[in-house]
Amino acid sequence: MAEALQRFTLWETRTRYYIVGSNVTEDVFRILKIDRTSKELEVTDDPHLYTEKEVMSVMKMVDLGNKSTGGLAKTEPLTFFGILGFVRFLEGYYLMIVTKRRAVALLGGHYVYHIDETKLIYIPGPMVKIERKPDESRYIQVFQNVDLSKNFYFSYTYDITRTLQHNLTRTPGRVSFDPQEMFVWNFNPLVAGFGSISSPWALPAIHGFVDQAKISVYGRNIFVTLIARRSRHYAGVRFLKRGVSDQGYVANDVETEQIVSDATTTSFYVPRGRYRNKPGYTSFVQHRGSIPLFWSQDTTSMAPKPPIELTVIDPYFSAAALHFDEMFKRYGAPIIVLNLVKSKEKTPRESILLNEFTACVTYLNKNLPADKKIIYIAWDMARASKSEDQNVVETLEEIAKNVLSTTGFFHSGPEPYMNVVRREMQVLYINGVVRTNCVDCIDRTNAAQFVIGKSALGQQLYALGVIDSPQVPLDCDAVNLLNVLYHDHGDTIALQYGGSHLVNTMETYRKINAASTHSREMIESIKRYYSNSFTDAEKQDAINLFLGTYLAQPNARLWDLKTDYHLHNEDPRFKTAKRRWSSI
Repeated sequence: MAEALQRFTLWETRTRYYIVGSNVTEDVFRILKIDRTSKELEVTDDPHLYTEKEVMSVMKMVDLGNKSTGGLAKTEPLTFFGILGFVRFLEGYYLMIVTKRRAVALLGGHYVYHIDETKLIYIPGPMVKIERKPDESRYIQVFQNVDLSKNFYFSYTYDITRTLQHNLTRTPGRVSFDPQEMFVWNFNPLVAGFGSISSPWALPAIHGFVDQAKISVYGRNIFVTLIARRSRHYAGVRFLKRGVSDQGYVANDVETEQIVSDATTTSFYVPRGRYRNKPGYTSFVQHRGSIPLFWSQDTTSMAPKPPIELTVIDPYFSAAALHFDEMFKRYGAPIIVLNLVKSKEKTPRESILLNEFTACVTYLNKNLPADKKIIYIAWDMARASKSEDQNVVETLEEIAKNVLSTTGFFHSGPEPYMNVVRREMQVLYINGVVRTNCVDCIDRTNAAQFVIGKSALGQQLYALGVIDSPQVPLDCDAVNLLNVLYHDHGDTIALQYGGSHLVNTMETYRKINAASTHSREMIESIKRYYSNSFTDAEKQDAINLFLGTYLAQPNARLWDLKTDYHLHNEDPRFKTAKRRWSSI
């Protein structure tokens, strides 16, 4: 089926649930059957495509066939907007559906939605005798601590898990979707029911941030869209998820895409036959993630800034090697690492990570070919912001200029003729990525990403033929709007990982409104400290349960576990040999 299912109704008998799904024009229908006679999950997808008249005839026959046991009835909610998957705690499965949605962006004629409300529906019917264990309700409560009505997004017709470059260089249509598994937060719930996240019934959802704004540049309407995709691997909260796992996954791993497009170009499919040639769309991608070393912080001392400890010494940096292997596969080369941790401290803390990460990149680069290197930039941003001699924004702009000239950005289609005349080479594809980190990958990282995004905005507007130079001033309407987007983007990621809004914003680094900025920083620091000390453990339990990294068992209750280390790392008794780094 080429068209996506976008509207659903739920029906039930004593022995089955029936879900009827239709496309947006409601002229094609499909039926999904869910067995209710067992505590095991049995989902049957009827491949036949029905008309409205045909599907109503089928449902009437089901009703007649079940008259003796009450017939067929519609179930609350009468209609819903997508299936997020199936979950099980102790006994029996639940169906997880989207009951309210809200459009937040429009890309090439494709709507991106925010999930506003969801519902869990218990599947086993009244004929199934299940002893509801006392811990069942506790698991449901823990599970629902992952609030699906905050910062979860989906699209029926646009693969939101992938970049614009990937989506516009593949065969168009839902049937060719190849979701990026690391960004599908409901991956395990979907696989539990459908065996795949590519089923026409499956609705892959990302966790992160999506926002879109329109600006007028010299009379031309331009859309700026920011999409942040948070990895489901090694996901969690600040002090409980640091560094890297054995598999090379890092904490607070987020891909941020900045799409700048001409508002007069509405669809990827118009004119026909030019799907891969859409000059009205540009994209730039950045990455943030924790330093890929084995490190942690002991929070039992209740100190606002606990000491940093390297927990495992890996002479071959094998976990970091796996991390960069995956990045090279995703983004190509080179990988630019912008490391913003402190270099000089009275009591070594962040500098411990700086020295080890520097040694790590140096070692990994030894066996990489010249055209596939990790370009390493270490800069003490916190120290620079306190100095009277350094301008943080100017330094970041210089770094951003080098980043853009190295990685480029994506532009689907030829640039205006005058641009070609002005320069010899056109930038059409992204090659490589900039990976930014501080200690938490929150405050300093977000400010740096904004300045790099500002530099990209100039290049993107220039490629669209909107401005005659690829530079935009820091204080103009377009950049002010971009700053608001990145501020909201940073606040959202900070809340997800750190438990508070951004402590240090661009106003901090530009030293604007110092008194009010300092007051706000203190308040957010207190909020972050409280969250890290008192609520993070509950959040981590909920994330582990939702992502399926913890399989609930009656004899090993989630809330009784003192650590989830074993969920993300190999059993030390059966650990594989450390892998030496070799050329990719």
